[in-house]
Amino acid sequence: QVQLVESGGRLVQAGGSLRLSCAASGRTFSSYAMGWFRQAPGKEREFVAAISWGGVRYYTDSVKGRFTISRDNAKNTVYLQMNSLKPEDTAVYYCAADKEGRPGATMEGEYDYWGQGTQVTVSS
Repeated sequence: QVQLVESGGRLVQAGGSLRLSCAASGRTFSSYAMGWFRQAPGKEREFVAAISWGGVRYYTDSVKGRFTISRDNAKNTVYLQMNSLKPEDTAVYYCAADKEGRPGATMEGEYDYWGQGTQVTVSS
């Protein structure tokens, strides 16, 4: 069983930056693909970014050029650096782990473990 704990969410003004962190338990973190999803009020949860075990990155179009996903396997942690934040980025952000380590995992059903979420609020 893998436990994921997100942190770093808070209230920020439009144009600002935040870095979310997701700490994972377990000894096989480096073999997992990791992803970030978000859910805005009244909307479905959506894919934001993913990074394969080999470091290949994927992004949804709306965050390309603004968000960067990275991982530190020594710390069992995945990060989401978010720059040029917009009010439409307001959501609960969830970290997820795919034990198969699939590159390009962008669907919720491809992920086996989920964190509890961290709230990001961007004010205009």
